[in-house]
Amino acid sequence: MRLTVDTPAGVPSFSLEDDEIDTVVDLICRGAHEARQHLTPGLLEVPMTIIVRKAMKRIKRELGLTNLEVSGEVEIDEMSSAGAEIAGRIDITLKFLRQFGNEEDYVGVECKRVGAGSAYSQLNTRYVTQGVVRFINGQYAAGHAWGFMLGYALSLPGEEIVDAVNQRLQQTYGTSPVLVATAPHQHALEIHDGHLQQDNGTQIKVRHIIVDMVPAAARV
Repeated sequence: MRLTVDTPAGVPSFSLEDDEIDTVVDLICRGAHEARQHLTPGLLEVPMTIIVRKAMKRIKRELGLTNLEVSGEVEIDEMSSAGAEIAGRIDITLKFLRQFGNEEDYVGVECKRVGAGSAYSQLNTRYVTQGVVRFINGQYAAGHAWGFMLGYALSLPGEEIVDAVNQRLQQTYGTSPVLVATAPHQHALEIHDGHLQQDNGTQIKVRHIIVDMVPAAARV
């Protein structure tokens, strides 16, 4: 992770090293995989995320990752003409040791339910309009080089979900954020990267991780 002070507009305030990105992805995927056995049909996004966070914390301790913290829903502050406000509450944040002491430095993970099929089209739309957009408008990860989206797949296949999200992204933001497959993980259906530009001019790469969250009880 590279930290800078008073960086020029358009330059990320910090980035993550490759091994740190791999650690984040591995922890997210392992956590989601372990959490799935505790899910029940019809569970909403917030309780799903709580179960995933708890699983990530358990796995982090088992792996002895003492240089990393996993936190619950975190409020993001914002100053506006109306005064101080809460800009939003990002679902999962992680901090490596080198990020400690700077409240604006965190690895942000926004979680949304998604699914294959027309029945889930509204959820797939919200994944973009209420999830990805928060990394673009600077509501989350302002000035950061990396952000993470975690998609809870309620129906398969994952490829269909990626296609739906891709179409919505390009419909809204053009061809620049098109998703490109990156290194897979055994506990992820799909992992893709997309390049975006925040409103302040900073380029941010968002890694999209789609995981199978269909409860065992719901499987035929």
